[in-house]
Amino acid sequence: MSVIRQATVDDVPAILRMIHDLAIYEKEPDAVKNTPEKLTEVLFGENPRVFATIAENAAGTVQGFALWFLNYSTWEGVHGIYLEDLYVEPDARGEGHGKALLQYLAATAVERGYARVEWSVLNWNEPSINFYKKLGAFPMEEWSTFRLTGEALEAFGTKAGQSEESFARG
Repeated sequence: MSVIRQATVDDVPAILRMIHDLAIYEKEPDAVKNTPEKLTEVLFGENPRVFATIAENAAGTVQGFALWFLNYSTWEGVHGIYLEDLYVEPDARGEGHGKALLQYLAATAVERGYARVEWSVLNWNEPSINFYKKLGAFPMEEWSTFRLTGEALEAFGTKAGQSEESFARG
C-alpha cells in the first residue's frame, strides 16, 4: 500500500538522497549540484514553482518521490505537469509506489483542467519505459529533446548582451 502526500521541509534530506541515487542509476553519479538549502528554497520558499510529492509505505517510511512543475501548452491554452524526477527505492519497486505517484499527478492534472502530464526517460531504461507504456503513456517519437547548458549556455547568453539586439528586462 502506498500513501501519497505533499512533501514537507522534513522530507528534504530524503528527497536529496533519492536525487543522488537516481543520478547513480542514470550513470551520472557526480552530476548533482543540488544542496539542502537550494532544494528547500525551490520547494518551500516564498513563491515555490517546483513541487514534490512523497510515497510512503503503511509504516510511514518514505519509499519514493515525484518532483514536478507546471509547463504550458500554447496549442491547448492551459498548463500541464512536467515530471522532472520519479524515483522509487529499489527494494520498494513493484509495490505500487511509482504507479501511485503518477496517478496522483494525473488526478491533479484532471482536477485542475491541465492538458497533460509529460516527462523524459533515458532510451536505455527499458524497465521504466515498459512500466510507463503499461500505464497508457506513449513516447513522443517525432520529438527530440534539446538542451542548452554549461559552457554553451554561458557563451550564447553572453553573446546576447553583445549583439545588435537589445533585450528589455523587467
